[in-house]
Amino acid sequence: MTKTVLMAIIAATMVSCSSQKASTTNETGAETLFKRLDSLHQKGYMYGHQDDPFYGLTWEWDENRSDILATVGDYPAVMGFELGGIEMDDAKNLDSVPFNRIRQELVAHDQRGGIVTISWHPRNPLTGGTAWDVDNNQVVKSILPGGAEHEKFELWMKRIGDFIETLKDENGKPIPIIFRPWHENNGSWFWWGQKLCTDEEFLGLWNMLQDNFNNRGFSNLLWSYSPNIDGTMTEETFLKRYPGNDRVSLIGLDAYQWGKEEDFVKQLTADMTMISNFAKKNDKLYALTECGFKNIPDSTWWTRVLMPVLDQFKPSYFLTWRNAKHEYFAPDPNQVSAADFKKLYDTENSLFLKEIKNK
Repeated sequence: MTKTVLMAIIAATMVSCSSQKASTTNETGAETLFKRLDSLHQKGYMYGHQDDPFYGLTWEWDENRSDILATVGDYPAVMGFELGGIEMDDAKNLDSVPFNRIRQELVAHDQRGGIVTISWHPRNPLTGGTAWDVDNNQVVKSILPGGAEHEKFELWMKRIGDFIETLKDENGKPIPIIFRPWHENNGSWFWWGQKLCTDEEFLGLWNMLQDNFNNRGFSNLLWSYSPNIDGTMTEETFLKRYPGNDRVSLIGLDAYQWGKEEDFVKQLTADMTMISNFAKKNDKLYALTECGFKNIPDSTWWTRVLMPVLDQFKPSYFLTWRNAKHEYFAPDPNQVSAADFKKLYDTENSLFLKEIKNK
């Protein structure tokens, strides 16, 4: 079956899908999103892109523009947005994207039928540095209840919560969101990382934020727990910081190719084996919540390196990081891997916006 035929079948079932959606009105936004993701997971893996509508390889801040749209004629199924800086009451996030524009584009993608995910890299509340300021291993301890910076972090949680509260559709209904805080915690490049806090402190941090949002009545957030690739992940090591099945709906893996191709594939295969098995055993979704190859120098990387792993493990989605002028993780029409990316787009297993917007 060609992709064109598949899209025609999807269009023909729009009425049926609308009826199915109507039956979920008594569910929370997170429950409805979980069911949607689970259903789409049976059809293939969605493509996602961070900061897709804000800038690209050769442009910045234009309206109605996207490198992915220009390359394949379709938007990503999933778009990622970053809220780092909202805790400081800044007008722009840590990548200089205005929060008003983030709200506008997030709502627009939901309205066109896409799925959205949010990450948050808050500043270091103890030192005032960035999320990557790791010179002090007392940061998490300082913001937990009883800590010197707890009151400050309470304000930070209020500010991000206030922003999330504004993310509503045209009918005033909260938009379902995959929320992915404290990611890559098994590394030590963020102040919440492995060597920067104990396992108990990390779990306290996760629970504090989640309980705060739950107490505010946020029922539209689907929580994702996303460690970083290391190639040696076991269930025993994974469980040390896993918040628990009652607190997590989607298990992610952040996985970039920074070195040799064979090392990347070996490590990715090992960790995806563990994560996918754990997720299936515990009725969780799983995804490549961040991935990519910086500046994509390999013209066949998409179908030759990444796609075989995607086909083997069938994650819910895979999200490449942003396209900025100085570094990018997805092609534009003139990039060396653009033709190969189109081949990935044309496969039955890959899902972009047109194939999910009525599902």
